[in-house]
Amino acid sequence: MIAWGVCLGLAVALCGCGKDGDDGDSHNTTLAFVAGASTDFWTFARRGCEQADRELDDVTVEFRFTTDGTAVEQRRVLEDLQTRRIDGIAVTPLDPANQGPLIDRLAGQIPVVITDSDIPECRRQCYVGTNNVDAGREAGRLLRELLPNGGKVMLFVGKKDAQNAKERIEGLSEAIRDTQIEVVDIRTDDIDRVRAKANVNDTLVKYPEIECFVGLWSYNGPAILHALKDAGKLGQVKVICFDEEEDALQGIKDGHIYASVVQQPFEFGYQAIHLLARIVKGDASGIPPDKQIIIPTRVIKQQDAGEFMDKMQALRLGESVSR
Repeated sequence: MIAWGVCLGLAVALCGCGKDGDDGDSHNTTLAFVAGASTDFWTFARRGCEQADRELDDVTVEFRFTTDGTAVEQRRVLEDLQTRRIDGIAVTPLDPANQGPLIDRLAGQIPVVITDSDIPECRRQCYVGTNNVDAGREAGRLLRELLPNGGKVMLFVGKKDAQNAKERIEGLSEAIRDTQIEVVDIRTDDIDRVRAKANVNDTLVKYPEIECFVGLWSYNGPAILHALKDAGKLGQVKVICFDEEEDALQGIKDGHIYASVVQQPFEFGYQAIHLLARIVKGDASGIPPDKQIIIPTRVIKQQDAGEFMDKMQALRLGESVSR
């Protein structure tokens, strides 16, 4: 993923969403949302946090990206917030397999909500995000539409052991189980856009028989698209992706990508902050019995792309968008 550059310094990009005229009242609740690296996906989550911040008079929200998208940097961000005695945190774990103990320590002191990639066994108060198994099933159904007679498929993702990646792969595999569709391999890139594109280039050379590429994380769709364009193979390999990066949506509009399974990161931010604000005040009634608030996905195809792109552009610009 792409960092924001020197202007953000070497640590984190920090967005304080506090109210105008905030005088530092000790009774004001301060909440934080800690995302991954700077991508469209997390920009939309930031807009949701900002909307919640505007609606909650006694709450100030800080939104933080990491500049390099690593779990090491994210740990520093979380520990800094803990030291500052923030009142509640929403976090999208960058290394769910190993971050459980850190989340447990935080949750022992303040309310913690997880978004995007859950750690179900940790002490977080709630998960707010996609049912990634269902999202994977949706991608599998799209594969069945594209390859009714079967065919070979390559999957691309940042980290195969991330909970959301594992669940999407599980759902996709389930959806194509009784078909002649074969997943040849899963290529990982460690959240590196250059490597993500290189993985596609390598696949084009080593596996010319592959009929469809599936990008499981937000930046994989654009990486696939640009690699196919550079190789002169747009339209020769079918593409399914996830999320709503601008290049991917343009690729759908132009007919180069069949569809994207999009999440609603705006709702991740909006609902996580509203939930945290209630928990901090002692109201846990918004936490479901299973401790999961599931935000539904939708499928964007060519006929939907134009209208959806307009909505996403409005969010990028910070314009008010009806929920």
